[in-house]
Amino acid sequence: MSRMLRASAVMAAGTMVSRVTGFVRTMVLAYAIGTFALGDAYNVAYAIPYSILDLLLLGVLSSVVVPMIVRAQKEDPDGGRAYEQRLLTISTVALAVVALLAVLAAPLLIQLYTTGWESGSRKYEVAVLLARLILPQLAFFGIGAVAGAILNTRDRFAAPMWAPVLNNIVVIGVLLVFALVAGDVGGDVSRITDGQLVLLGLGTTAGIVAQAAVLVVALRRTGFVFTPRFDVRNARLGEMGRAGVWTIGYVVVTQLGFMLTTNLASAAGDAVHGHGITPYTFAFQLFQLPYGVIGVSVITAMLPRMSRAVTEQRFGDVRGEFGSSVRLIGSIMVPVSLLLMVLGPAITVPIYAHGVTTVQDAVYIGNVLQVYGLALVPFAIFQLLLRVFYAFGDTRTPVYVGAATTAVNALLMWIMYLVLPFAYTVMGLAFAYAVAYALGAVTAWWLASRRVQGLGGWQIGWALTRMYLAALPTAALALASVWAVQMIFGGLGFVNSLIVLAVGGGLGMLLYLGVAHRMRIPEVNSIVGMVAGRVGR
Repeated sequence: MSRMLRASAVMAAGTMVSRVTGFVRTMVLAYAIGTFALGDAYNVAYAIPYSILDLLLLGVLSSVVVPMIVRAQKEDPDGGRAYEQRLLTISTVALAVVALLAVLAAPLLIQLYTTGWESGSRKYEVAVLLARLILPQLAFFGIGAVAGAILNTRDRFAAPMWAPVLNNIVVIGVLLVFALVAGDVGGDVSRITDGQLVLLGLGTTAGIVAQAAVLVVALRRTGFVFTPRFDVRNARLGEMGRAGVWTIGYVVVTQLGFMLTTNLASAAGDAVHGHGITPYTFAFQLFQLPYGVIGVSVITAMLPRMSRAVTEQRFGDVRGEFGSSVRLIGSIMVPVSLLLMVLGPAITVPIYAHGVTTVQDAVYIGNVLQVYGLALVPFAIFQLLLRVFYAFGDTRTPVYVGAATTAVNALLMWIMYLVLPFAYTVMGLAFAYAVAYALGAVTAWWLASRRVQGLGGWQIGWALTRMYLAALPTAALALASVWAVQMIFGGLGFVNSLIVLAVGGGLGMLLYLGVAHRMRIPEVNSIVGMVAGRVGR
């Protein structure tokens, strides 16, 4: 536990700074382009390269490439150096080709991800131009992702967690310049010029270029010397393909679900301005923060060790790694999920209610975030469970589980779209997401438990129950702070929201730590002890 805690803490620190600067980036984005037409066009164009990367690379990295690099480091005479060079060469060339093809296909991609955006309209033209300027980042993001995977297998976790900070800083600077140049244009796509769009699009891509450069430099400092290798016969592509085809299948299924989400959200946004893709995207980014800081850090540290344990047939260690990971993640995510459900608008108003984004727009983003709070713990456990299968080299089962989860999500989203007014559609999409991942986590748990002859469900369930009990006073304090501020001041403006966050969020988390410490919850005691030890130095 202490080893995982230390490794996770290092990564969590970098991820926290990354997410904080990401918040600033999102705040400046909301200030500069708002939540209406220009915001929707930018967010669709920005989402497409990430969807393509998921299809081609990122899912395979976590489930197939990392275990294969670990095996090559252990079995190959050169410690896997040549294998790593082949992977970097092949991924660079392949993604450069994909980036070029994606730029050419930008109009088709925009049509796939939206509904009601007519070809020839200014909103559609803006989205296509932004996509063509942002899609080239595919190649640089891929290079950085492979470099980061190699660093992780060498237990070098800091650079992959800190590199996005530079990306955010670059884009923040670009957005500030854009806001200055665009002036009072705001989110009006009819008044924005192509030159201003070029600044916005290329500036976004420049951030990814800087991020990739940091990772490449960090990899060189480990002694890695890149030599292009095109001897694909020794790249184990066949083995990777057999293992990765199921992972790609899983990512295809999830991206189809995401495509449905953007289409339904874009239709709602056309019906009720400010209630479309941009509120969904901004709320989702905030929802992902706790998982990104805690969940990703723990999973990144867990997967290589779990893969080694499976290779050496130490299944008891697999169960131990999983149980420790769930409890460590839950000790933070349980209170945070309750706070999101209570404090959603108080969080989003200080972040987004600036420039062309009004307080009313920010409150709606907060309402979506409140619904997303339901999904935080189930989503994190679901992702941990997938890594159990990946550690065993099983990429087929996650496809089945992911397909079922996405099918349920799609069905529920469609129902929400049909029965709810357009003003509540995006909130309904978030609720469908929460229910689908809760059911998906239950299914994945059952299958993974059979694989390792039990995951310690009763112990983990009791530990999570105690965490929820410890977090109830925090939720009550947060709810009381919201009620008191609204009664006294009559609403959630910028200053009022900060008061709610200070009392309900800040004091609430301190209350949780105190109650959990008194209840002798080990994971919280470890965190409190580590923080107290560092403060005492």
